[in-house]
Amino acid sequence: MSATSVHSLWTTAAAGGIDKIPAPNIEYTQLSPTLIVLGAALLGVLVEAFVPRGRRYHAQLLLSFVALAGAFAAVVALAAHQYGTDKAHIAAMGAIAVDGPALFLEGTILLASVVAVFTFAERRLDPETHGNRVDSFAAQAASVPGSDSEKDAVRAGFTTTEVFPLALFAIGGMLVFPAADDLLTLFVALEVFSLPLYLLCALARRKRLMSQEAAVKYFLLGAFSSAFLLFGIALLYGYAGSVSYARIAEVVDGTVQNVDPALADTMGNDVLLLIGGALVLMGLLFKVGAVPFHMWTPDVYQGAPTPVTGFMAAATKVAAFGALLRLLYVVLPGLRWDWRPVMWAVAIITMLGGAVVAITQTDIKRLLAYSSIAHAGFILAGVIAATPAGISSVLFYLAAYSFVTIGAFAVVTLVRDAGGEATHLSKWAGLGRRSPLVAAVFAVFLLAFAGIPLTSGFSGKFAVFKAAADGGAGALVVVGVIASAIAAFFYIRVIVLMFFSEPKADGPTVAVPSPLTMTAIGVGVAVTLVLGVAPQYFLDLAGQAGVFAR
Repeated sequence: MSATSVHSLWTTAAAGGIDKIPAPNIEYTQLSPTLIVLGAALLGVLVEAFVPRGRRYHAQLLLSFVALAGAFAAVVALAAHQYGTDKAHIAAMGAIAVDGPALFLEGTILLASVVAVFTFAERRLDPETHGNRVDSFAAQAASVPGSDSEKDAVRAGFTTTEVFPLALFAIGGMLVFPAADDLLTLFVALEVFSLPLYLLCALARRKRLMSQEAAVKYFLLGAFSSAFLLFGIALLYGYAGSVSYARIAEVVDGTVQNVDPALADTMGNDVLLLIGGALVLMGLLFKVGAVPFHMWTPDVYQGAPTPVTGFMAAATKVAAFGALLRLLYVVLPGLRWDWRPVMWAVAIITMLGGAVVAITQTDIKRLLAYSSIAHAGFILAGVIAATPAGISSVLFYLAAYSFVTIGAFAVVTLVRDAGGEATHLSKWAGLGRRSPLVAAVFAVFLLAFAGIPLTSGFSGKFAVFKAAADGGAGALVVVGVIASAIAAFFYIRVIVLMFFSEPKADGPTVAVPSPLTMTAIGVGVAVTLVLGVAPQYFLDLAGQAGVFAR
């Protein structure tokens, strides 16, 4: 065929009026929190490329803080313009929900991330190296641990300032994850926040081999969970002929209109729905750290740099529980009788497994890791309630838990010996006599984890257990109270160790941090006490935010 005839075919086809590809309609203002954070992350990459090494640290810290504060202001502005209530809708051509739960969770993630970034920037805890202040991160991430290139980088005073843009990319993904309203957006958001976290886990300045091992474990198990999620998405697409949450929910309910003849054979096949839904749930429960998908948690929490552990423990849980809530309440409410028994079992073994195994731990970071697993079980009790009160109680618990967690890990960075952080529990003996203030602050966080009254932990637990009991899961509440009692034992044990044991002569010292870490710890204590003493305003706020746009 000649070139002229091909050309004439094209022009004839064009004249025949082939439908034009529609331009995407994106509501940029409503997506501004995410866009601000991702834009700042890209700027952070340019800072690494073009700003002199000596100035990068301050530039990155300022950029990160301004971006997170700006994004939080955008969330508040959207909430003030009723996008969390009356104007709640699905934006970005059906990809992202702008509604109460999404805005509440985004605000929580951003506030927690501001506090976490302060701990990233701490440079006064380690002794100066060759006249340079150093932070928790490797001098040069690409160099082999113990090699000459690493020693040269330490001598030259290099620091890995790439942690700031990596954290911003992770935060950007976390903002999209609980707001995603179709399965492909959910998967893309999962990868956007997971990949930077895999890298951040490998960047510890001390114990680099343990840090890299943690990152490899997290990466391999994370890849498995992503594969389960993706396979589940494929099966749900086969079931509903769409990846949109609303469309899948319609097919589940039997209210779907306009079935595509090509999809009519597989649509409504319950085997695809049940297996696909189970696989997607597995992917999300892995991120939450629920038993039996929890095996990565203690190793990764122990091996990662402690500021990263705090950030990950708080923000990832908020994002993952947000996505789990939206999946169960928006996509699969018609399957409630199928998913509730499974989630009952997962919640019970998560609460009891986390609490019982934590008793045997001798490392403070591993103890807090198993504690976070137990807390995932408590939050699942609120998810299982399957009522509006269940949603709002989970939102409140996540907000309360995230600040306690970052504060607790910030305190862990302060207790140090010659090898860096002294995380073995025996080193914490007598800490209350050596540094009463630090021990008292850590005791406040431990009491909040234990759910003692007048702390945010009590308000959160009371809210989720009440919602679960009202939702017909009274037996689950009994198990939760038993698990809380078991957990209280090891929290109180640490407090007794700090205040009622004799300090050892060669025990660790408590480093004096910069105002950045002081701020992080201070915010944690303030939130813990305010949400414990006067939680009603915030419970009401979570209640107003507890309605999903469909």
